[in-house]
Amino acid sequence: MNSFQLDTAVDVVIVGTGAGGGPVAARLAAAGMSVVVLEAGGWRPSRSHMADERAAEPLYWLEERLSSGDMPVAFGANNSGTGVGGSLLHWGAFCPRPDARDMALHRTSGQGADWPIPHDTLVPYLQAVERQIGVSGPTPYPWDADRHYALPPLPHNAPAALFLQAAADCGIRASDAPAAVLSVAAAEGRPACANCGTCHQGCRNGAKFSPDLLFIPQAIASGAELRTHMRVVGMEQDPKTGRVTAVQYRDQTGASFRQACKALFLCAGGIETPRLLLHCGLANSSGMVGRNFMAHVATQIWGQFEQEIRGNHGYPSGAISEDMVRPDGADFAGGYLMQSLGVLPITLGMAMARSQGLWGRDLLDFVKSYRHQAGIGINGECLPHPDNRLTLSDEQDDFGVPKAHVSFSYHDNERRLDQHAQATMRAIWERAGARDIRVISRTAHTIGTCRMGVSPEDSVVNPDGCSHDIGNLYVCDNSIFPSALAANPALTIMALSLRMADRYVAAV
Repeated sequence: MNSFQLDTAVDVVIVGTGAGGGPVAARLAAAGMSVVVLEAGGWRPSRSHMADERAAEPLYWLEERLSSGDMPVAFGANNSGTGVGGSLLHWGAFCPRPDARDMALHRTSGQGADWPIPHDTLVPYLQAVERQIGVSGPTPYPWDADRHYALPPLPHNAPAALFLQAAADCGIRASDAPAAVLSVAAAEGRPACANCGTCHQGCRNGAKFSPDLLFIPQAIASGAELRTHMRVVGMEQDPKTGRVTAVQYRDQTGASFRQACKALFLCAGGIETPRLLLHCGLANSSGMVGRNFMAHVATQIWGQFEQEIRGNHGYPSGAISEDMVRPDGADFAGGYLMQSLGVLPITLGMAMARSQGLWGRDLLDFVKSYRHQAGIGINGECLPHPDNRLTLSDEQDDFGVPKAHVSFSYHDNERRLDQHAQATMRAIWERAGARDIRVISRTAHTIGTCRMGVSPEDSVVNPDGCSHDIGNLYVCDNSIFPSALAANPALTIMALSLRMADRYVAAV
């Protein structure tokens, strides 16, 4: 691996190795640029991942973040990661594409915000990511006749089979879910999925995609340098031009370093990217850094069945329905996806304790029924609201940076969408024969805190991800989403990342 001098300006410094940073690093290094990638966590070989919920905790970003509002966001395992690969080390690999209607939500509904790039321009990048990372899925795809997946779908686990049949009985289309998990072995040596069911604990055999398996090795092979266990704490600017000239960071011992650079890409996610910008007082002439925080409505319905389900067996979310992306007669803007669920016992027990208030004997009795439990969940549109925002608290972390404080509440649109989704999922599970149906109210993902847009007055970066204020500062992660979309964000982030890298290479 290359080793660049700290006081010699490299072409690009990239902060983060997840869905945003990984593809950017691979593309820019392949274009011949000198690239340094900084990652707060370490590199974990695939064989170090354990099929154990407690052993997987080092994959999560567990440093304290403060949360408030009517729907306080649960951080940690739910929506962030640490280590080379970021949150994609423990993601569920569920990767539907963004819907064109969601990217034009304001034009069609008068609510939310539109994306400043056309959906059609993103499709080739979505296809490229699917080919590179290995997405298994159905062809034809019920909601997009032009879509084709190179790999066949993964086998169904029991929750997926129940969902597919019951949805059909209710007149709702459902299908195999697109997943970034290999259903057949890949030529480059990645094996097919072993159906162990522990995607959220890291994939031990490498069948599930994460950037440490592809994009980061590609970047290093093209000459990039990766520095792990490094926490960015500041940025330096040219006093005349305002351009970023260096990045300040610390290692685990607290030792300080600075890397001179010609450009900076922040790819640290919807919490850490705005936190760093607010801490440094940069890229915020619009006052929009941290505002319009969004979290997907991610309500789950769980039911107990007479037969054993054993949802820990097989790919956790093997079935999908997009019929409710625009449900007939809805009294809300946008819509939601549905997916089958098969989570592990501790995860389910903690969710029930938090949402249902189960404790003591009641919680133990529920966990004892785990083998008979199956769930359905949604990924629902969340509209941007300026009062849902990330700010800096008065408390500091171990590196001297103020901790993030996120205030988040549902508004009328999210509440109406949630009511519709709960009724839909309950009807499906009742048709499947579930009893003792319970609701877990939750959110997922951290989105929208550095909005992408055309106008410097109401956005942080332009359609190419470049700061309106600072010409060599770029943001590439889920913080730039103008709207939440109904689709899970990882595939869209990676497609945006490849597009942004191409645009940057063409411009310099």
